[in-house]
Amino acid sequence: MADIIQLLPDSVANQIAAGEVIQRPASVVKELVENSVDAGADVITVVIKDAGRTLIQIIDDGKGMSDTDARLSFERHATSKIRTAEDLFGIRTKGFRGEALASVAAISQVVLKTRQHEEEVGTEIAINGSEFEHQIATSCAAGSIFQVKNLFYNVPARRKFLKSHTTELKHIINEFQRVALAHPEIALNMIHNDSDIYRLPKSNLRQRIVHIFGKNINNNLNTLDTETSLIRIKGYVGKPEFSKKTTGEQYFFVNQRYMRHPYFHKAVMRAYEKILPPETYPSYFLYFDADPRTIDVNIHPTKTEIKFENEQAIFQIIQAAVREALGKSSTMPSIDFETEGVIDIPALRKNTEIRSPEIDIDPSFNPFESTVRLSQSGNHQRERKIPEGWESLYGNRNEDEKSDQIPEQHNLFGQEESDDHFQDLRNDYLQFGNKYILTSVKSGLMVIDQKRAHERILYEQYIRNVANNQHVAQRALYPSQIDLDHSHYLLVMDICDDLKSLGMEISDLGQNTVVVNSFPAGYDCADMKLMLEELIEEFKDTEGKAGKDLTKSMARSLARSAAIDYGRGLQPEEMRQLVDELFACENPNYSPTGKKIIAIMKKEEFENLLS
Repeated sequence: MADIIQLLPDSVANQIAAGEVIQRPASVVKELVENSVDAGADVITVVIKDAGRTLIQIIDDGKGMSDTDARLSFERHATSKIRTAEDLFGIRTKGFRGEALASVAAISQVVLKTRQHEEEVGTEIAINGSEFEHQIATSCAAGSIFQVKNLFYNVPARRKFLKSHTTELKHIINEFQRVALAHPEIALNMIHNDSDIYRLPKSNLRQRIVHIFGKNINNNLNTLDTETSLIRIKGYVGKPEFSKKTTGEQYFFVNQRYMRHPYFHKAVMRAYEKILPPETYPSYFLYFDADPRTIDVNIHPTKTEIKFENEQAIFQIIQAAVREALGKSSTMPSIDFETEGVIDIPALRKNTEIRSPEIDIDPSFNPFESTVRLSQSGNHQRERKIPEGWESLYGNRNEDEKSDQIPEQHNLFGQEESDDHFQDLRNDYLQFGNKYILTSVKSGLMVIDQKRAHERILYEQYIRNVANNQHVAQRALYPSQIDLDHSHYLLVMDICDDLKSLGMEISDLGQNTVVVNSFPAGYDCADMKLMLEELIEEFKDTEGKAGKDLTKSMARSLARSAAIDYGRGLQPEEMRQLVDELFACENPNYSPTGKKIIAIMKKEEFENLLS
């Protein structure tokens, strides 16, 4: 039988590796910017066109490469970061596998210009889909310039699965922000389609956070700094009152490398227990400094999943450190055990005689006498008069009444209206715990979740308005101006027209700022920022959706944020109207998110409770 196993050509092997390392344009930005950081650059500029489809250009002033290094850098597993296997346990640089440049060159057209600072002439290399085209001497600035053109041009299946420009640009911005937060000592710039997105000068960490997320976050940050034998943690955690409905301001870094770690995120959230508003997320920027021998960064091609030796111990350290940071800002109550020098209350003089309190008793006191003498200390006495007619409080009783006769019971609602009141209760609605509406039905007791019921009503109302082309909106008396993170700003701009069909009109002020001019009828305009945050969070999960699916997602988010909340008391008329509108819906049993609205407790269950 003929041999069937053969070695793959380098071009095919590189394309396979690219499938793991280069998933989208953001992956190229991440790998190339991290290479610039490792090269010791002070200023890095990222130039993007068409969300990375047409061009990704990275310009840095790092140490550059020689002719030989420039050519060798595009070979698989060629790296300057490690020499032996032991070096894998002491890694502090970003890239070390030597896969990134080979993978990028396999699925795009790459041009590299690089020059070392001590050299007068640089090198230019051009590679097209792993095919080497030329290497020539060129005049260029010290450092490196990578141009990546027409990403996935030779892998049309991969290019077809790229998302919209807005979505891909959002991912690029996320990767850019992670590098910028890890290295505030480096100036970073980002340009998209000839428009500046970020101009980040060298700064300290707090200033870098403010430059990226806006000046409003400055008052939200509590400083955290703790050091143990296992790890040092520093950074900032957000105050609970500034928590948001959207995710995106939660960051972990270890040895200046961004990482994802759900287990450590759980530790942070546990530290916020009982002080965080429901369904909100706090901001945190936590930087770990750990011995490289105690972590493994080589378990995933993108190097964002990192394994720690003592994860359980670090979990406890994170939780305690976050609570301490919140306690220092009086967010959480603290107990002061230092009582030395504290004055006793009441303060007693020296040699004070301690005596039991004395109680004066008047044995001649009779409360039924019309006049009572109250004895006081000393010889002074005063009189207190008993109010006349006190006997009437007990009613007039005849001498021939039986001693065991039970007095007439008066109910709390008054004798005349008690029957009518309880008749209303039998046929109407009751609110329990300011959360549920109770009403009797033939089979037992019906329980209705008031918030979910209102969500269903509003959701179907919004969908009908869109279907009938009715823009039911109310104009804001004072339009709300809202500052957004740039990636969130792009999302809002992308769905502006769809929001208008639901009655929400948004204007663009530039500089990541929008103005809400109108909002859906019946919505509380005081919560515009909260509503926009929920819309953004909903839209994050709608990538690839369009038309009806996108409209339903936005209608679901609007209904959830506009619905009456738990804890609000309802008048009988409001409860009746809510229930009537609920049962007029097409699907009254479930909320737009699929949760049960109605439950019925049968009579037999009541009988079992009382048996």
